[in-house]
Amino acid sequence: GSPFDFANQGMLYLPRDIPEPTRDGPTKEALTELGELIEAAGGRTLALFSSWRGVEMADEHLRKVLAELDIPIITQRRGDSVGMLVEKFSAMPTSVLLGTISLWQGIDVPGSACTLVAIDRIPFPRPDEPVMAARAKERDEAGGSGFMDVSLPRAALLLAQGTGRLIRSIDDRGVVAILDSRIVNKRYGSILLNSMPPFWRTSDGVVIKESLRRLHEAHLKDGK
Repeated sequence: GSPFDFANQGMLYLPRDIPEPTRDGPTKEALTELGELIEAAGGRTLALFSSWRGVEMADEHLRKVLAELDIPIITQRRGDSVGMLVEKFSAMPTSVLLGTISLWQGIDVPGSACTLVAIDRIPFPRPDEPVMAARAKERDEAGGSGFMDVSLPRAALLLAQGTGRLIRSIDDRGVVAILDSRIVNKRYGSILLNSMPPFWRTSDGVVIKESLRRLHEAHLKDGK
């Protein structure tokens, strides 16, 4: 069991029309949507990426589109201390933290600093991960499915860990946004969704952005 009322405390945003991500990183449409979500939330965002390329592309895009807003952008670099990044993020409630796999688990930021967790893509193992690739190949050669038996469970675990960063106390409210349309447009998406907390789900971006604006205004009213 869980002490949290996920269906009332959190919303899961699953946009259907964003093009599927490519090996080159997030699509232009995904980055545009991310910027609009962050603006609506007034910052307060943990943005998780499955590659360093995604982090770099998001950093470049967001520094342009959010330049006139009071939203500090904290970007993880190779070798950075995760603890120091999280402390900085927590201390600036209207900031954005951009990071990769090391930030998908074990990050605990309750309160107003994190009302949006954005995930750029389903975190399937990369082809250059030798252990996962070997396990998948072994399953395929044994007559099973390396994708269904190895890659999909690994992605489901990481998604569960990433989405779990949103609700860290009984007072937390917010949105998880998964900017990868495959999770709603592919048959295997239901397996991934079932691995996550039971948030209220929608593909309506207007509803999500209005909810984020209301949360931001409520936090400002409370001096947070």
